[in-house]
Amino acid sequence: MNLQNLTPAEGSNRGNGKRLGRGEASGKGGTSSRGHKGAKSRSGYSKKIGFEGGQMPLQRRIPKFGFKNINRISYRVININKVQELIKDKKVKKELSVEQLVKLRLAQKNDLVKILGSGKIESPIKIIAHKFSASAKKAIEAAGGKAVIL
Repeated sequence: MNLQNLTPAEGSNRGNGKRLGRGEASGKGGTSSRGHKGAKSRSGYSKKIGFEGGQMPLQRRIPKFGFKNINRISYRVININKVQELIKDKKVKKELSVEQLVKLRLAQKNDLVKILGSGKIESPIKIIAHKFSASAKKAIEAAGGKAVIL
């Protein structure tokens, strides 16, 4: 291998197009194929995202609506029928806590957990969560269990 026979890897360098701005005789001198005047002819030009040539951009044309409450507290919801499934599959015995839900991948580490009352629960179980719906609390206590709020 010599310096004479070194070549770039195939596909690494894109074609050898004409060199721009190297005199009138080159065919690409003067304006260097950028046309006359305007932002695109200037050095340092870069089109901003969403720019539509001075026309009002789409994200400013369409009407805005809705409201995003910055004080909203979102909970990871788990229904009591899912808790009953866990008991049936012998993944949970007498107590179900948020840590166990994280281990079972039903919630994530920093999630707030809310138990909802959809479905039925037959087994008495102590459930520890951040929040309970009224129907869930009623169903858990009717089954002989306990709902503990963190």
